[in-house]
Amino acid sequence: MKHLLSLETMSPEDMLLVLEQTAAFKAGRGRPGPQPLAGQTWGMIFSKSSTRTRVSFEVGVHELGGRPLFLNAGDIQLGRGEPIKDTARVLGRMIHGAIIRTFAQQDVEDFAKYSGIPTVNALTDDEHPCQILTDIFSFQEKRGPIAGKVVAFIGDGACNVPRSWIFAAAKLGFELRISAPKAFQPSADVLQRAGGRISCTEDV
Repeated sequence: MKHLLSLETMSPEDMLLVLEQTAAFKAGRGRPGPQPLAGQTWGMIFSKSSTRTRVSFEVGVHELGGRPLFLNAGDIQLGRGEPIKDTARVLGRMIHGAIIRTFAQQDVEDFAKYSGIPTVNALTDDEHPCQILTDIFSFQEKRGPIAGKVVAFIGDGACNVPRSWIFAAAKLGFELRISAPKAFQPSADVLQRAGGRISCTEDV
């Protein structure tokens, strides 16, 4: 796996590998261990600000041996005045990987395509894959393997978080029940693309 852009396109095997490696890194935190990003500089391109996302990724890159380089919307022209493919090609020759938190999913996918470097989606309007992988990791720490379990989501069922939950449910074999107001139900297109055991209701 070179990129982490979407749970829709991520294989179940890669999801399980990420969860397995997360457990290993967490267990060894604070002790000398592997540093797979040693000697690397990773760009953190944030068009949307966030406390937890920035701190967690910045600390993570550092603890894995890399150097995080934070770039906010005022520092970089991601889709503003310069085509994304041009920005991506330039940065791809300077940094070793990119973590992007922005608006359009297509921007992240275009950056990955034209930069030639590993790219991580830290949030777009369409998906929030790292958040859901983290939620699943926390679930499994407390409840064991998520396969075969039931997960409930209550809230805005049409936004990026439940959309990523929908794709994860189909890939990892758990049942997802979404409760949301009628105007905030997941789209029929997303449900059809995902498949899996997913039910939606307006009741709590």
